[in-house]
This record gives sequence, structure tokens and C-alpha cells, in this order.
Amino acid sequence: MGEKKRVYIVVKTYPTISKEYSELVCTAGLLEDGSWIRLYPVPFRKLDFDQKYPKYTWIELEAERNTKDFRPETFRPNLQTITVEQKPTKPNWEYRRQVILGKSTIYTDLSKLISEAKEQSVSLAIFKPTKVTGFKIEEIDREWDPNRLSILQSLSMQQSLFQTAEELEEEFKVVQKVPYKFSYTFEDCNGKQSTMMIEDWEIGMLFFNCLKGANGDEKLAVQKVKEKYFDSFTKRDLYFFLGTTLQHHRVSKNPFIIIGTFHPPLKPESGQISLFD
Repeated sequence: MGEKKRVYIVVKTYPTISKEYSELVCTAGLLEDGSWIRLYPVPFRKLDFDQKYPKYTWIELEAERNTKDFRPETFRPNLQTITVEQKPTKPNWEYRRQVILGKSTIYTDLSKLISEAKEQSVSLAIFKPTKVTGFKIEEIDREWDPNRLSILQSLSMQQSLFQTAEELEEEFKVVQKVPYKFSYTFEDCNGKQSTMMIEDWEIGMLFFNCLKGANGDEKLAVQKVKEKYFDSFTKRDLYFFLGTTLQHHRVSKNPFIIIGTFHPPLKPESGQISLFD
């Protein structure tokens, strides 16, 4: 029996194909006391319409510690218990700031964060880069691993006893794979330089939206992504949501990737744009 949790959603990673659970989204958010929680696994596209939560929304659900994952923030959600509170109709950056930054630890020293990850298994954090120096674009595999796709198809077939052919076809629709890897290069408060991959839902969907607007011109599409994430976001008050993967947490020198960004406008006292833009 899970505990009831109220979670402010701030992270939805781009869907991946899992050998065990089919197509999944890793979701992370903040509890009311400012601590982190990771909800996994979540087959997001299979949720009922009224359960599909956007970022910056409070949800309530029952969840229990996922004992297959040593990272303390990871909980297994009871999908049937998800209820979504009122979805925001427009950005309220001041409210988002209060919820996200008000009670949370904000890291500026990457070495300190990595040390805590290795010693205490901390696997989710808010990080404030001192300086963002670049944005990398690398072409990667264009298709999902065929072995994983085969497993996904088998999982769908196993669940097809009471489904029509049309329902089964809808079930097996596979999310498009983003054929590029996007990364930030940045410095922390000690001048330590790092490169981290960005793996969130928004950057994946931005690429495909830009690709559509560019009539299939990938060069133009990735340039539009860079304009948003580098040219635009670096002029705002940019924070990274960082997370580790279970596979690399204990073995990688730096186990973190960027699983989301928080980019409110600069505060009014700085003479910049309003918090409500």
C-alpha cells in the first residue's frame, strides 16, 4: 500500500523504450517540503486523458519506494490513483519560483553535488550554472534499438486478448526517436567546465515542431532549438534540473544529466523582463 503524495511536477523526460516496461517517461517533482521524488515507471501516453499532467502542475497519487532502485528519491506510482489539480492556463513565474526555489537546495558547486551523489545516493538536484558557455548538437542513431522494439511489440501482443486490431495498432505506436543529442557546456562556481546532455520532453518536442515548421530541414530545425535553449534561455535566470541514471550513478565520474530546465525571466530589480512573461 503506497503513501499519499502531493507532487509539483517539474520534469518529464523524453520517452524511452524499456525492455521491461515498454515505452516510459521518467517524471520527477518536488514534494511540499521541497524534497525530490522520482516517479518510475510511468507509461505516460497510456494514462487517461485527465491524468496526463503537464509541467508546473500539482498532482496527488499513492506511491511506494521502488526497492529495485537504490536511489532514495525513486517511488513506484499507483497509476490508478493519479489526480491532477487545476492545470495552469498561463505561466506564473513568481509562483513557480516560490515552489521550486523556496525550500530546495540550490547547488552551484558541481564537485560537491557529485560527491554527495556518490556518498549519499543523491540523484536529483537543482543546479545553477555560473556561466553557460556553449550548446552542442550531435547526430545520433535515428531509430530505436530493434531488439527493444521487438520486446515492446511482444508486450503489446500479450496485452491484446481483449483488444481490437485498431486498438492494438494504437497501443503499439512508438514515439519518434530524436536523431540528435543536445548538450550544454557550462562552468560552476569554481570555474569547473562541464558538458551535460539535455534529456527532457520539451527539447524533443521542440525539435519535431521546428522540423515541421522548417518543412523537414533538419539543419534549420536544430538551429531553432539552439536559438531557444542557448540564445534565449541564457538571457533568463537559468537553472538545470539534474538527475542520474540507475546504470551510471555509481560508476560514472559525473553521473548527472540535465533532465529539465527552469528559466524564469530575470527579476524586475535587475531591470529586465517581468516575472509574468
